[in-house]
Amino acid sequence: MRLKILLPTSIPLDLCLPDDFTIVRYDPREPIPAHATDAEVLVAWGNPADMLRDAARRLHSLRWVQTLAAGPDQVLAAGFAPDVVITSGRSLHDGPVAEHTLALVLAAARRLHRLTRAAIGHRWAGELGGIQPIATTGSFRTLRGARVLIWGFGSIAATLAPLLTALGAQVTGVARTSGERAGHPVITVDELPRELPETDVLIMILPSSSDTHHALDAARIALLPSHAWLVNVGRGNTVDTDALLAAIRAGRLGGAALDVFETEPLPVDSPLWDEPDVIISPHAAGGRPLGAEALITENLQALVEGKPLRNVVTAQAVGSR
Repeated sequence: MRLKILLPTSIPLDLCLPDDFTIVRYDPREPIPAHATDAEVLVAWGNPADMLRDAARRLHSLRWVQTLAAGPDQVLAAGFAPDVVITSGRSLHDGPVAEHTLALVLAAARRLHRLTRAAIGHRWAGELGGIQPIATTGSFRTLRGARVLIWGFGSIAATLAPLLTALGAQVTGVARTSGERAGHPVITVDELPRELPETDVLIMILPSSSDTHHALDAARIALLPSHAWLVNVGRGNTVDTDALLAAIRAGRLGGAALDVFETEPLPVDSPLWDEPDVIISPHAAGGRPLGAEALITENLQALVEGKPLRNVVTAQAVGSR
C-alpha cells in the first residue's frame, strides 16, 4: 500500500523515503489540491488557520498531522477528526528560540532599546554610558547575579538555562511538577507567590491553552519587584496585556520584551508601540525548525510499524515550546 504524504512548500524538505511513499508538495496558503485529498499524512508549516480548517474538512483518509511548530494550538483548533494523530515540532525550535530569548534579555539589561531611540534622534545617551555602578540592587542591568524565573520549563528552557547561567544568572524553572530539570531547581505554579517577589527577570515560554490564558494576570504582576522585566516568547494570550501595560506605566514593573501578542500582527494603534520600556519583536524567536526532516522520517517509520509517534499531543495535553 502506497502512503501519500503532503509536504508544504514553505520549507525545503528532502526526505529519503522508500518507493512505497508518494510525496505531494502543496502550498500551505492554498486549499489542498483535489487530487491529494486522499493523503494519509499532512505536514504543516505556515498554514493559515482557515487552510488548516479546510484540510480538516477535506482530507478524508488522514491518519496523522505533523506540525513543525513547537506549539500545536492552531492544528488542534482546526477540527481534525479525533482519530487523527497530531504531533508537534517540540525540540525543533530549542536553539533558535533560546538564542532569541537571550538576545531579548540582554537587550533589556543593557537598555539597547533606549540606545536605539537615542540614536534615531542623534542623541548621545551619556546616562547609559561611561562609568556605571558595580552594584545594581533594585535595577535589572546585568545577568551577573540576576534571579531568572522561566515559566514553562520544557526543552527550550533546558537549552536556554545554561546560556543564562554562563553569564552569572541564577535560574529557576516553573512547571507542572517540582524537582530538578537540566540541573536547575523547578517549582510549581502554587509556589509562584513566594518566588515572584525575588525575581529580576520572568521569562515565559508557555503554550496556549485554557489553563494558560492570562496566566500572568494583574495579581501575579503585582508580586514582581518594580525593577523586574518580563520576557515572553511563548504565546501572547498567556499574559494579560492590559494589566502588564498598566504596571509598566505606573512604574510597578521595569519593562517587557515581547515576541508574541494576543493579536498578531500587533495593531498599529496598540499602546505597546509607544512605551519606551517595551521591546517589540514580531514573533521572530522561532521560524527555523531545525531537524524537521529527521523528526518526520522517524515518525513516518513509527507510523508504518504501528509504534508510538514522537511528540504526540492532544487537546487536553498541549506541549510547551
